[in-house]
Amino acid sequence: MMHMNHSLLILCAVLFLSAGVGLPASEALAADAPASFSVARSLLVSSSSPGNVYLGGASVVVTAPVKGDLLAVGGGVVIASPVTGDGLILAGSASSRAPVAGDLRAVGGSISVEKPIAGDLVALGLSVYDSGRTEGSVFIVALNASLANGAAGPVIVYGNNVSLSGDFAGDVSVVAGSRLTLAASTTIAGRLSYEAPEMADLPASAKVIGGVEYKNISYLPNAEASRVLSFVSVGLFLLVRILGALILAGLLTGLFPGLVHALVERVSTDSPRNMLLTLLLGFAIVVATPILFAVLMLTFVGIGIALLVLISYLLLVFLALIYAGILLGGVFARRYMRRETALWHDGVLGMLALSAISLIPGVGLLAVLSLTFFSAGALLTIFFNFAFSGSD
Repeated sequence: MMHMNHSLLILCAVLFLSAGVGLPASEALAADAPASFSVARSLLVSSSSPGNVYLGGASVVVTAPVKGDLLAVGGGVVIASPVTGDGLILAGSASSRAPVAGDLRAVGGSISVEKPIAGDLVALGLSVYDSGRTEGSVFIVALNASLANGAAGPVIVYGNNVSLSGDFAGDVSVVAGSRLTLAASTTIAGRLSYEAPEMADLPASAKVIGGVEYKNISYLPNAEASRVLSFVSVGLFLLVRILGALILAGLLTGLFPGLVHALVERVSTDSPRNMLLTLLLGFAIVVATPILFAVLMLTFVGIGIALLVLISYLLLVFLALIYAGILLGGVFARRYMRRETALWHDGVLGMLALSAISLIPGVGLLAVLSLTFFSAGALLTIFFNFAFSGSD
């Protein structure tokens, strides 16, 4: 686990350093100094390092100044001491409680910035709260975003609920899925451009010197759009279901060719009477098992047995449906490709054919059910013979 965390840190460090080309001389000297790598479940950094610092752990707390860049990856990350270079935080919960002399980039569930950022701020999370004034530009994507102390540079925010307060020296652009809120005495020296389902309630004490541009947007689809979305959703569901069935059919055919051979052998050698009996056996099991399950659930003693019966029943029905398509592919391979052994692509072809047959109105459903019942009966017979073949 520690080796994997080291690899992740090194990879992120390479990306992080590549973004720092063109650093000032002081930061370049820090980058040339030896870097510090630390990985632990609970990590407390209380001693300063002359170069860049790369940290990883379930809990990471930095209480010593960082002379270079800082990369921290963890479940919870707290930066409680100044960072001379840039900061990159990847965490479930990220908190920057000390000034950052460079840029700060944070990705996490909950992100809190409490002290000034001399460079740019980029934050992506579920919740972002910024009460430290950023001297550069601000870019935030969050479900709930709040800037409580303004910003010196331009601000771009994408969120559901967006709250602004403080003094903003540049332009502010907001896309809010729900609403935009401005606190009292908020001042925006540039232009406020925002998109939201409803207009923001601007307090009388708030000032927007560059003017306000509002665009109404609604994320609720109308009746026609809802109809189109429903058709697209159904189509995607069917596509994913068919693709999943094709992949599973190919895997089962390739992994268990003997079972496929036994199924195809029954179709090729059994008489029509035996094939009908196999189909009726599968039909009886598929129909009668839910009744047996309901009866067992009526008694306290039978609840455990009923659950086992239900699990076995669901597994049988699922396998019967998949092997119905595999059976089609195996029969095709034997009769037309002259191959005794079915390959994985035969299973995929058979499942594709079964999916096409199911789309035929009326007849398609009957054909799929018949093949599934036959497959269920054949699987039960094969499993029974395999389980009790050594009892003689």
